[in-house]
Amino acid sequence: MGEKKTFYITTPIYYPSGKLHIGNSYTTIACDVMARYKRLQNFDVFFLTGTDEHGLKIEQKAEELGTTPKAYVDKMAAGIKKLWKLLEISNDKFIRTTDDYHEKAIQKIFQALLDKGDIYLGEYEGWYSVSDEEYFTESQLAEVYRDEQGNITGGKAPSGHEVELVKEECYFFKMSKYADKLVKYYDEHPDFIVPSSRKHEMLNNFIKPGLEDLAITRTTFNWGVKVPSNPKHVVYVWIDALCNYITALGYGTKNEDLFKKYWPADIQMVGKEIVRFHTIYWPIILMALDLPLPKHVIGHGWLLMKDGKMSKSKGNVVYPEMLVERYGLDALRYYLMRVVPFGNDGVFTPEDFVERINYDLANDLGNLLNRTVAMINKYNGGVVPSLGENKNHLEFDAELETKAAEIVEVYKKEMDSVHFSNALDAIWQFVSRTNKYIDQTEPWILAKDAEKKAELDSVLAHLAASLRVIAILLQPVMTHAPKEIFKQLGLSADNMNIEKVEFNDFPEDVQVIAKAKPIFPRLDVEEEVEYIKSKMTKNDKVKGRKALAEAKQSNSASLNLTKKEIRFDKFEKVELKVAEVLQVEHVKGADKLLKFRLDAGDKGDRQILSGIAEWYPEPETLVGKKVIIVANLQPRKMRGELSQGMLLSAEYGDKVKLITVDNFIPNGSLIS
Repeated sequence: MGEKKTFYITTPIYYPSGKLHIGNSYTTIACDVMARYKRLQNFDVFFLTGTDEHGLKIEQKAEELGTTPKAYVDKMAAGIKKLWKLLEISNDKFIRTTDDYHEKAIQKIFQALLDKGDIYLGEYEGWYSVSDEEYFTESQLAEVYRDEQGNITGGKAPSGHEVELVKEECYFFKMSKYADKLVKYYDEHPDFIVPSSRKHEMLNNFIKPGLEDLAITRTTFNWGVKVPSNPKHVVYVWIDALCNYITALGYGTKNEDLFKKYWPADIQMVGKEIVRFHTIYWPIILMALDLPLPKHVIGHGWLLMKDGKMSKSKGNVVYPEMLVERYGLDALRYYLMRVVPFGNDGVFTPEDFVERINYDLANDLGNLLNRTVAMINKYNGGVVPSLGENKNHLEFDAELETKAAEIVEVYKKEMDSVHFSNALDAIWQFVSRTNKYIDQTEPWILAKDAEKKAELDSVLAHLAASLRVIAILLQPVMTHAPKEIFKQLGLSADNMNIEKVEFNDFPEDVQVIAKAKPIFPRLDVEEEVEYIKSKMTKNDKVKGRKALAEAKQSNSASLNLTKKEIRFDKFEKVELKVAEVLQVEHVKGADKLLKFRLDAGDKGDRQILSGIAEWYPEPETLVGKKVIIVANLQPRKMRGELSQGMLLSAEYGDKVKLITVDNFIPNGSLIS
């Protein structure tokens, strides 16, 4: 055998300003799933994660707590490592940007870029967000505050965080120098940014309007890597943080063996909110260093709650420790990988989480295993019949084997594409097909007729072989259930390689376990939903809703509404979402109707019909706009076309105009 192919995968490095929740955990689990998958394909994998520990926000946080920045980040990094251990993350290295070797390498990188002329000293004046660790121009601000004379006094970044005016000497990186080269790279490597929609966002929103040089040092705080030739300057977050992906491999140190072996990275996975930094700043830094770029940067969607992003102020934060302690690690890992469709956002609800455990894991998979093991014990003394001697005795046998082969191929294609939700969907198609096979073959009927022994043995052998295939494919996602399935089937978990999965490879003379407990016990939905909700910061949530209700009631009163008032609990049932217009066209035979195809963060697009054609004679101009829809209206047909919701518009005089929102707001965001 030749030398193993290498595979290098990275998570973003996490900013330790607060406790990580299940949304943060999603990225690391997703990378872990891919790393495990590649190892099971016999790749030589290097998996990196870590923490980004410098910056003003950390310095301020430590000061608030009466400690030093180093003591603070030491404690936070230890907590994150503990969490990754709980989630059984199989990373090969955990980098901290306070590691001595990393800081020295950053100084070396900075000096090399300075010597090359790609970094120059200047003065910056502009708006800075401490929370985002980012500078913004006036035009980039989502909201601007002005005094009575019209002068800007402050504002909010696109993230919603407050900004402050900063004027200081700093070093700049010549981003503009590499803009054309970056666009050319995008063109020549169409799969560099995944999904491709993120690439269009980078080009249209950031590069084509003009890429400005980037301020990369600060002098107003000390917690960071000092510029060797001008130590009053601290290297600002982007060079310090982004270069961790190469310094972790030894770049800029005396031993660059790992760097030479694994770079460029095969996959760098990040949340969509930091795609810009990883697909504009990061590749330009690498170009300036004359280094190859990563093969793929994947910007995944968010795990949202019904009321939007997780936030302590909303009282909707869910922490992974609580879910693992009560429901087991496999339930959490499975749920996170199943509920976030590739490229889109997923929504966590306690109800959906508990029902997924009950239906997918307990009913579909767990029950299949329990029935199979019980029948092998009851009908064949606990010995799995030989598959080789019991092939195709029933008309459904060949169909089941064919389905298994098809599912394996679909699974591999989806996993290679990082479509974990689709890969799990393929597995569950086979789980369902195998359960259906039991109903079709009725082994309990076959067992009553001695002359049907061969058919019965064939059924038992096919069921055991199916479960073995399922368990092999689940290994990257679940770290316990596949081993338990192997154990109950009397199989060793060794050498269960995904590289070549054959239905007929079930070994001979295997004895199943005599009596086993269900691997996923059924849950009481009402009790467990209440438990999860009780563990969220409920009081803050109640206060927030009460304040919102009072504000809405106040607004209604001040506007002297003529329409009949409704209770807030009625209004709360209306689900308003942000949706992107993908396509607009006239409905044939209906002059007033326009047919919209929209992306509302759902699984698949949705269609809405609206009678606003009169006010939009060129409806194609609406493509790309972000609008607000009523998402939970019962669908209805209009002129033979299905309408799945309602578009919100403003009526004034004899005019109607769609209500639009800023393009940076993610599709599917809830309006509250």
